Amino acid sequence: MNGIVHYTSCPVCNSTSIHPLLTVKDESVSGEQFVIWQCEQCSLRFTQDVPDETSIGPYYKSPDYISHTNINKGLLNKLYQGVRNFTLNQKANLLIHTTGLKQGSMLDVGCGIGAFINVMKNKGWQVEGAEPDEDARRLAKELFQLSIKQPSALFDFRPSSFDAISLWHVLEHVHDLHNYVEQLKTLLKENGQLFIAVPNYQSLDSEIYRLKWAAYDVPRHLYHFTPQAIQVLMKQHGMKVTAKKPMWFDSFYISLLSSKYRNGYTNWLGAAISGLRSNLKALMNKDRCSSLIYIITKNTD
Repeated sequence: MNGIVHYTSCPVCNSTSIHPLLTVKDESVSGEQFVIWQCEQCSLRFTQDVPDETSIGPYYKSPDYISHTNINKGLLNKLYQGVRNFTLNQKANLLIHTTGLKQGSMLDVGCGIGAFINVMKNKGWQVEGAEPDEDARRLAKELFQLSIKQPSALFDFRPSSFDAISLWHVLEHVHDLHNYVEQLKTLLKENGQLFIAVPNYQSLDSEIYRLKWAAYDVPRHLYHFTPQAIQVLMKQHGMKVTAKKPMWFDSFYISLLSSKYRNGYTNWLGAAISGLRSNLKALMNKDRCSSLIYIITKNTD
């Protein structure tokens, strides 16, 4: 029998003030229903009764799960690939500017086919990548001549190895959350920077699409963060959020997927309007952005 994970307390802050909130369908693979719970203490939402780490693999087996591929077929895939190529340099420049290093050492966790670390390698950085998907690791080798490690290698690196560690839409997938975050801290140099990008359910596009909001992505997304929940999590591990950066394209991409889930087809105009509305709201308050990049350091106070 496949194992499931049932939480009796919040996965982030351990509060028992938790309750069921939403029932959401897995739109991309299984069609199954999953219940999202909420913590009243830290505001985290989390997917209850998810498949455990050894059982969740089949829920990733979909051609629609395009972050692990280089497929350029179909308008939505082409859009994703085009935006990804544009944002790769944006991410690289953010990392270089924030660390203040033209060259350094970095680790990208959940690196997919290795597109980001390939950019960083070409800028003169020493790079490492970790990725659970075997096909993605193979593509990284074929496309970029990168040797990507399995996630277990995260615990094999020497402490204080990296100037920067990035997780682009990865943390919400990690079962062993606290051990993972603690190990990330261990791997950072004393003045190292951690870059974590996750969706934000406090965004307007989440409110617009509600149960059909694509960034819930159950059961693959185990946790649904807010800025408050991220800060609580990092504080528990002796780290602090020093900056938050909006990911403006995410509202449009998520709105396109959500539109397809809600209507059965992609309403391009409606999704574009929803994405624009979400971003306009986030201009006034970045904590309402569809996705945020959190820049995190060790707390040396």
